[in-house]
Amino acid sequence: MANKIYYKDSVGKDLKGIDRFEAKRIIAKIEKNLLGDADFGKPLKNSEYFSVRIGNYRVIYLKLKDGVLISRIGHRKDVYDNL
Repeated sequence: MANKIYYKDSVGKDLKGIDRFEAKRIIAKIEKNLLGDADFGKPLKNSEYFSVRIGNYRVIYLKLKDGVLISRIGHRKDVYDNL
């Protein structure tokens, strides 16, 4: 069970590029799903990262000992670039 959700500083910049309504929906889903279960997302191939699908957006995160670290949030077409 994940106890905390940590966000990289760059996630704020990611959210500024997303519609306000969508950003609120994404944050609500993150808090609902990842706070209770860090294994909610699917593992990315050849990587230690995991991904959660929220509509057309993806949340990329790492599992930590005491929670999860949200690394990127973005549209599905370009969120996987430069991982």
